[in-house]
Amino acid sequence: MLPVKTSLLPTVSRFFDDDWNNLFDWSNRSMTPYQSTIPPVNIHEISDHFILEVAAAGFSKDDFNIELDNSTLTISTNVQRDDDSDDSKYHRREFNFQSFKRSFTLNEKIIDFSKIEASYTNGILKIAIAKKDEAKEKPVRSINIS
Repeated sequence: MLPVKTSLLPTVSRFFDDDWNNLFDWSNRSMTPYQSTIPPVNIHEISDHFILEVAAAGFSKDDFNIELDNSTLTISTNVQRDDDSDDSKYHRREFNFQSFKRSFTLNEKIIDFSKIEASYTNGILKIAIAKKDEAKEKPVRSINIS
């Protein structure tokens, strides 16, 4: 009878802990107790850079502040909404446009800090973070046997 592995969870968990946390620090050190909503973030990798996507609908591109301090990338907003702009009376109010601050520690061995670009379209803030040349995947090459 063949041995059966009971769970893949430790393997998958270890992969993310060991590999991905070395690229980005996922913690929110700058979160305050008054912040109840932090926008979700997707991070994916393509051949020559990483794409960080922040779901932040309801903002304009001028609301964002993106700073790089040494190896810490910080995305923040400081939004003040005028609740008394007209005479309307809300019976239900679910829209929430709170300020937020989110920081990521970037791996300086992999990231080219001089090549970080951002755009904001359709409620998604996209930050393209370029890889250093030595961190990019090399194409497969064939080695001749002599």
